[in-house]
Amino acid sequence: MRLLLIFSLTLLVLICGDMFQVFSEVPTTPKILFTSSRDGNSDIYMMNPDGSEPVNLTQHPASDMSAVWSPTGDQILFVSDRQGTRVRDLYVMNPDGSNVRRVFKKKITDWRTSPTWSPDGKKFAYISTDRIRIKSGLYLGTFGEEDAELLPYGNFPAWSPDGSEIACSEPHQFGSRLTFINVRTRDREQPIPDKTLRWQRHPSWSAGGDKLAISGNKHPLPVVLDRALHNAWADKYGIYIVNRDGTGLRQLVKEAGSDARLPVLSPDGSEVVYTQEINGHYQIFKIDVNSGVRTQLTHVGWNADADWFDPTYALPVSPQPALLSTTWGEMKKK
Repeated sequence: MRLLLIFSLTLLVLICGDMFQVFSEVPTTPKILFTSSRDGNSDIYMMNPDGSEPVNLTQHPASDMSAVWSPTGDQILFVSDRQGTRVRDLYVMNPDGSNVRRVFKKKITDWRTSPTWSPDGKKFAYISTDRIRIKSGLYLGTFGEEDAELLPYGNFPAWSPDGSEIACSEPHQFGSRLTFINVRTRDREQPIPDKTLRWQRHPSWSAGGDKLAISGNKHPLPVVLDRALHNAWADKYGIYIVNRDGTGLRQLVKEAGSDARLPVLSPDGSEVVYTQEINGHYQIFKIDVNSGVRTQLTHVGWNADADWFDPTYALPVSPQPALLSTTWGEMKKK
């Protein structure tokens, strides 16, 4: 009985110790994840919202990109080609870049990209692309399970803070529409008319779920093979903010000038981080929603794919056993 008690207490200490270690790594101040090539390779970095103290989290010869925070900030989901340059898959790591592991165990030939985390921390959505048949789809996965469910088509998914729907971009008559997919019923809603904004892409939610930032283009790109005409409109994406019901659409970054995409709304809704081309390189900028003041956050190399975490708005989600299984397995080996 005594040996059983000692074993149980030891096991509890090991498990809790591992959980405390995970929690201890959660940022205590707001942090922005982004992808950068500043060290000669595509890696995932973390920086302060003012662009200071950038830290390379992956430092891997493979291409790592498109990182997103878990709801509690204790894990990071990202895309990498660590299986080979022709395959991109989903991986999870701790906030300091340690304990990297694949989400799926089965090897694939398709690309899994554009991940978004459910607010309960148990599920995720992503885009799977069959590069041979040039076909892609929006999928819903569960951590710890190999099978994923095909959802109504969409691109650039972003899970709502209340977990009820996934915002995405759906092709529509020489443009694209902001689309909300109800997670329970699979019903779709498109609140912004295409006449108002022809291209509606890259949705990002505020923490309250009442507003979104999107990239947009008022003009349809020609389908005909007129390269000059195509290039005339190709760099016309701007940044917009809109209410969840489609009202209050307001432009923050004008379409004229260099390409501006991939907006990320700050959790409090006061600022938007986005990617824009400047001097032949993509850099990350931040704009104040109310004043319109713009700040360039990155200056070296190629930078994109920002994702914002603020512990003040972190959702109270417990660590998922599936995310800790790899670490526990390594502990057992030792």
